[in-house]
Amino acid sequence: MENKLNCNFPQNNKIKKEKKIDFIQKKDNTIHSLFEVEHFLCDFKRFINTIKLYKILK
Repeated sequence: MENKLNCNFPQNNKIKKEKKIDFIQKKDNTIHSLFEVEHFLCDFKRFINTIKLYKILK
């Protein structure tokens, strides 16, 4: 009995095709992300103002 060690880990020797970058999709994702960040910051600012108002009225 022979124990053969196979050092070739990637058994699949297929050449991976490079994915084409979809700039329209990237642009839409970026715009959506910026929109979400803007809304988060606006909500956070409102939250901070609410806390300030609470402290004043306390």
